[in-house]
Amino acid sequence: MSSPAANVPGKKHVPFVPETMEMKEFTLRAMLLGLFMTVVLGAANAYLGLRAGITIAATYPAAVIAMAAMRAWKGSLLEENIARTAGSIGESVAAGAIFTLPAFLLAKAWPSFRPADAYWKSTALIMVGSILGVLFISLVRRGMVEDPELPFPESLAASEIHKAGQRGAQAAKYLFWNIGLGGVVYILGKFGLFAADTDLHVGVGSLGHSQVRLGTAGSTNVVATGGTTVFAAPSVSPAYLGVGYIIGVKLASIQFAGSVLAWGLLVPLFIFFLGPQLKAYIPADTPDNWATMADAVWRYIVRPIAVGGMLVGAGFTLFKMRASLTAGLGKAFADLRQTSAEQAKLARTERYMSSKIVFGLIAGMFVLMCLLYIKISGLFWPAILAAVVMILVGFFFATVSGNLVGFIGSSNNPISGLTLSTLLIAALLMVALGVSGTSGVAAVLGVAAVVCVSSAVAGELLQDFKVGYILGGTPQKIQTAELIAVVVASLVMYFPLMLLHEGSIKAGGVGFGGPELPAPQAGLMATLALGIVGHDMAWPLVVVGILFGIAMIMMQVKSPMLVAVGMYLPFGTTFAIFVGGVIRSLGDWLADRRGFNSAQKARVENAGVLVASGLIAGEALLGLVWAGLQFVPSWGAPNHPPQIFGNPSYRVGGMIVLAGLAALMMFLPVSAAGDPNEPAPPTAIM
Repeated sequence: MSSPAANVPGKKHVPFVPETMEMKEFTLRAMLLGLFMTVVLGAANAYLGLRAGITIAATYPAAVIAMAAMRAWKGSLLEENIARTAGSIGESVAAGAIFTLPAFLLAKAWPSFRPADAYWKSTALIMVGSILGVLFISLVRRGMVEDPELPFPESLAASEIHKAGQRGAQAAKYLFWNIGLGGVVYILGKFGLFAADTDLHVGVGSLGHSQVRLGTAGSTNVVATGGTTVFAAPSVSPAYLGVGYIIGVKLASIQFAGSVLAWGLLVPLFIFFLGPQLKAYIPADTPDNWATMADAVWRYIVRPIAVGGMLVGAGFTLFKMRASLTAGLGKAFADLRQTSAEQAKLARTERYMSSKIVFGLIAGMFVLMCLLYIKISGLFWPAILAAVVMILVGFFFATVSGNLVGFIGSSNNPISGLTLSTLLIAALLMVALGVSGTSGVAAVLGVAAVVCVSSAVAGELLQDFKVGYILGGTPQKIQTAELIAVVVASLVMYFPLMLLHEGSIKAGGVGFGGPELPAPQAGLMATLALGIVGHDMAWPLVVVGILFGIAMIMMQVKSPMLVAVGMYLPFGTTFAIFVGGVIRSLGDWLADRRGFNSAQKARVENAGVLVASGLIAGEALLGLVWAGLQFVPSWGAPNHPPQIFGNPSYRVGGMIVLAGLAALMMFLPVSAAGDPNEPAPPTAIM
């Protein structure tokens, strides 16, 4: 942990590396390693977020990789910190990108996601948002970093990991070996060794025989009912299982409950009543394709209900944090009053980028944003207004994001909720100005995209400032590393998104919004932008979802937002995440049964998180490779690559692989418990 003085008001904080000590810090090798990690971890999170609607904080894996590499290169602790700082920011850039960029395509504001139509727009939006995130949080960093009331859980864990350098190489083994395993399992599924998914058809009544009498006995008001619904088995996915393991069974259960409501209540209900009528709306040559009808019911009836639930969930999350938001904004304005004389007295560990430079860069970004919004929307004054809204709301939510990270860590930062609030403000302003159609939708999504990325980056940077504060890093060098990293991440982040989208289409899918890439947050953004500006939303269904969200709050559901996201995601996805959470619980039970003490349990937890992180990264990286292979003519649909089995089995092959992954995730971490007399390591807080 940090020194006791660090969190005691009135006492001077003493960093791990004294401010008078000269040590290598901002070096070429540290930056190159950090940039490599920011691209790889950012791309992996882009894949995971588009598929599962969740991103995993990259701070912990980046710290482990940086430590292992720098130990091999005989690098310094502060070099490790710079590499981790640059390496972890890609996850935040990816989160901002996947939550908003696909929305432009889903809302038809862009004709396609190919480079000619989307690259420069995507890159400009992400880059401006990322740079603004760094600049906004630079204005308010000191008061928040030094605030004894902000615990910064992930920052403390990351700093302790760097200090506990002796365990770096050992921890890296768990990560790297399972990256390979996750990739191999994913690719073997693609080559047909086993089936990764399967559907279970369940009759809901009997078509042609079932009926509901709308009246008393003998009434002639009879409605023909009956049909067949579909349930998906848990996907055999190392990434989904890893996500479930990291978030734990409680959160995984809440999300899975949303899917159970969608596919266990709403879809069967509509199929039962609408089954005979639904048959008239599918192609004549597929009269018994109930899977298609069930998917249509879920996609066009249940998902709008989920959108209403997500609206309420996002609003409720912000309401619960209203005290933190107010405090963060107050600290922001108080910090702006610092004089130049006070800044001149600062030691090395307290030197930040000049406020004049920060304000100058913000002004430059504002001008670029005005030009970009004019180009994207084709409007002038509405675009200028959108840029003004972006600056004001962006600064507010960047501060909010940093404050929230100080309390709950970047993994739990409700970026989508902040973005949703921004989108609503911008959309209502566009409507008030009389703007409608594609131009208005593009302007609204442009504001949301920049604010989303800036909020995500601001929260991650504040977390990195805190780690540097504890370790004794130079804030100015941390800022420089972040600025370089976000520019590089912005330049390349479009490509994994494009690869996944176009690869899905080449393989016979639909890209963003389809079963392979549900992109739930982007779908929500597109739906709201179209609904408010484009007047194209199923409002009665959304209102039903809003009332459902209010009911969940009244029932004191822990996370209404997570339930609504579960309704929005495919059943097989949330089922697999839930299975991952159950595996985590079984591993904890096994550790208790073996009588491990707290130090051994901490080592088991660390190893488990690294195993899960490796499986996630392995599938994500090979998923990008697989998407790229779809551009090879002989691999694209309908000419699929050679299959090991022509008709791979889920019940045999898939279940065996699932059981093997479960055994690995349970027993490998337990084997890392070590001697009960060894001191406890820092716990991985994800």
